[in-house]
Amino acid sequence: MTNILRDSSLRRLVWMTLALFFSYLAVAMSMPAVAVHVSRTLGMDNVASGLAVGIAFLSTILSRGWAGRLADMRGGKTSMLAGLAVYTLAALLCLASSLPELGAGTTSYVILLAGRLLLGLGESLTLVGVLAWCMAMMGPARSGLVMAMAGMGMYGAFAVGGPLGLWLLQHSGFVGLMVICAALPLLGALMSWWVAPVVPAQAGQRPPFAQVIGLIWKPGTVVGLQGIGFAALGAFLPLYFLAKGWQGAGYGLTCFGVGFVVMRLLCGTLPDRIGGVPVALASLLVEALGQALLWLAPNPTVALAGALLTGMGCSMVFPAMGLEAVKRVPAHLRGTAIGGFAAFQDLAYGATGPVAGWIADHFGHAQVFFIGAVAAALGVFMTLRLRKR
Repeated sequence: MTNILRDSSLRRLVWMTLALFFSYLAVAMSMPAVAVHVSRTLGMDNVASGLAVGIAFLSTILSRGWAGRLADMRGGKTSMLAGLAVYTLAALLCLASSLPELGAGTTSYVILLAGRLLLGLGESLTLVGVLAWCMAMMGPARSGLVMAMAGMGMYGAFAVGGPLGLWLLQHSGFVGLMVICAALPLLGALMSWWVAPVVPAQAGQRPPFAQVIGLIWKPGTVVGLQGIGFAALGAFLPLYFLAKGWQGAGYGLTCFGVGFVVMRLLCGTLPDRIGGVPVALASLLVEALGQALLWLAPNPTVALAGALLTGMGCSMVFPAMGLEAVKRVPAHLRGTAIGGFAAFQDLAYGATGPVAGWIADHFGHAQVFFIGAVAAALGVFMTLRLRKR
């Protein structure tokens, strides 16, 4: 804490983390609430619920390269503020989907999907923007710390936003929840507005996006495998608890978020100090254990413990492998590399929703977490190959 008070760049990084936290509550509160809203209010199946949650990541994947180029050429601040504006528009569109005039039919669901697609574009611009902005501000030697702090803001929002979103859905309805989700990004934009931008690195040769992906696909694959467990937990843990007749579904996301943030606080500088590969290896083993506990949980206490371990395991994989990714590109391509790297995680999030919904419909919700455990184990294998090379 003393170092943070003395170092102005660290103070700005902490401030930006808080801005990201408040902004990302709009994503975190809507994620479990959308699944429950589609299932209970619209009366659709688990595949439809999973699609509504996961489709946001489709537009995120498709826009990562563009967001990275925007951050590289115009600066991270421009990208982040544009993303926060899109967050607000997305929440208003989701709000419009629940107007009484539309009823609870296909039209309402299609408009909701459009809002979720717009939310994915906002997520792409916001995350790439804040990472590029803060990396330029802190310097390459602290890239791992920047990614760790950004993750604390995001998943701290999940810790708070999961139960808060379900509570608001119950007490204020979907419209009330979306009104708050539209307002929170505006708060984040106001906080970010007064932080000075950083001039982008001097432009150099810009290879095709596919060529950048070719440089970073190995660490990207690892972070994608890690993301399957989180996506399964975020989309289906509330429905898993409801199917079992257990209470406290929202607290599962809280346990995940607490484990995630605590590990970032304790180990945020480890990738910069010892390298990304050993940190990712240990983290994936913990995530696999957490997913296995969720799969086999005989009661809600064990399930919450599994959610906590999943959060602890997922926590450091993104900054650890992200550090490995940005090492492979020059400074003027760092935003593009971040965008491409994050797209692997987005792909995992987007595909997991509908696939896991199909698995839940045919084999039960518990089997969703078995898939998460297998994915984390495959991530361990991929990380071992990175270490050998």
